[in-house]
Amino acid sequence: MEMGEAIASSKKISVSASSRKKEDLFHVIHKVPAGDGPYVKAKHAQLVQKDPEAAIVLFWKAINAGDRVDSALKDMAVVMKQLDRSEEAIEAIKSFRGRCSKQSQESLDNVLIDLYKKCGKVEEQIELLKRKLRLIYQGEVFNGKPTKTARSHGKKFQVSVKQETSRLLGNLGWAYMQKSNFMGAEVIYQKAQMIDPDANKACNLGLCLLRQARYTEARSVLDDVVNGRLPGSDDPKARRRAQELLYELELKQPPPELSDIMGLNLDIDLVNGLEQMMNAWAPSRSKRLPIFEEISSFRNQLAC
Repeated sequence: MEMGEAIASSKKISVSASSRKKEDLFHVIHKVPAGDGPYVKAKHAQLVQKDPEAAIVLFWKAINAGDRVDSALKDMAVVMKQLDRSEEAIEAIKSFRGRCSKQSQESLDNVLIDLYKKCGKVEEQIELLKRKLRLIYQGEVFNGKPTKTARSHGKKFQVSVKQETSRLLGNLGWAYMQKSNFMGAEVIYQKAQMIDPDANKACNLGLCLLRQARYTEARSVLDDVVNGRLPGSDDPKARRRAQELLYELELKQPPPELSDIMGLNLDIDLVNGLEQMMNAWAPSRSKRLPIFEEISSFRNQLAC
């Protein structure tokens, strides 16, 4: 090979390597996967071009073409929710989740819960949350592992079964609050706090107690947030909400008659089931995860 040809060839290789590095950097910066299939094009439209409508069309193409169906369906539903097309997103998940892997079903359920909340479908949300809790109690969550890897704002972190149980109970308590069943929501939040306490759930618990005119108990719960005694108390939003609820508490009139409170409809079966769950936090005597031992009757109770 002549010297000039060698130099030219070297330059081509150098340019090619530089182009690859730029392309790799582009994918890292924009968090877009590599490739040229419909799913990659959909992510490019979503994250780079900022064109959600075009992204939805391409996500549909990816699903129909069998291109990364798990991710395409979930991402499409998220984009639809952002465009206030939550009802359509719900139907899409119900119609196409059968094409997705078993490993993706849990994350699709989480998307559905958010969509139900967005649409105000409280009963559907409660039903799905109870079903997910049953799976936890049966030891079928996280593929039998004690933790799973989750992602939030581009960062990965580990979630334990305890944390997931508390999160689901928190969502369930919120759904009960939407039905003005503050008594039922209170019991659920109490259990969630015993498993994995945090300031946000404490504020919701304080609100439940406040709505039942149980001011002394509400003050005690909210004071824990204001005084920084709970995880997440350093969040200005949580602290501000606790302070607002305490101010509302100060303005309240004397508590109503007991008969007004007892009129609330409480899901006794759920409460009993949660009580059994709490009694199950003990060393395991079987191959099941410790928190699920001796709670076989919970399945039938939640089914009511």
